[in-house]
Amino acid sequence: MKTIGLIGGMSWESSVTYYQLINRGIQQRLGGLHSASLLMSSLDFAAVAELQAQGQWAALAELLCDHAQRLQNAGADAVMICTNTMHKLAPQVEEAIDVPLLHIADATALSLKQQGITRAGLLGTRFTMEQDFYAARLQQHGIDVLIPNETQRDIVHQVIYQELCRGEINSASRQQYCDIIADLQMQGAGAVILGCTEIGLLVQSQHCSVPLVDTAMVHAQAAVEWMLAE
Repeated sequence: MKTIGLIGGMSWESSVTYYQLINRGIQQRLGGLHSASLLMSSLDFAAVAELQAQGQWAALAELLCDHAQRLQNAGADAVMICTNTMHKLAPQVEEAIDVPLLHIADATALSLKQQGITRAGLLGTRFTMEQDFYAARLQQHGIDVLIPNETQRDIVHQVIYQELCRGEINSASRQQYCDIIADLQMQGAGAVILGCTEIGLLVQSQHCSVPLVDTAMVHAQAAVEWMLAE
């Protein structure tokens, strides 16, 4: 089994999900007492969120590269960034290390293609929805992306930072998300990407009529496959 280094803490709520999903995936595949060979470097999200709000992406790139290098030096055979938004800095991280970076958008695109879906809605932070680093990566895989309108994007973003990253799950916010998801479906989305790793804590498949792609889940699945590949 190969070892993966996880850059987590952004937020730790979803980092817990990654740890559980990867370990469960390994146990299911190998049975017995098997668990995953993992390293984790967990950041203080308060500092990260402040730099995001200030647009200090160069400082954030330096921070992520430092943590990725620490994981590589500790023995990681590959690195994962356990958040969608910080994949804005994936190119810098890839350049800073000599081991593979398992990209969350690649895992998302694979899940969509396996379902025969070529047009998907995208929910996430404003950075993920409005900037092209994520949608462009999906488009390289032949996936067209729809995003909510400005008012809806504000709702999605605020719920992530003010509620989900603090561990708060509110039924009123779930209904708002479901309404936005239904609107994206009406616009032609064959699925909706939960493009923030915390959204899956709030919205699951039973809440919506359109297929959902939980990015934390598919990213973790990709990790399991990579760890066990010959």
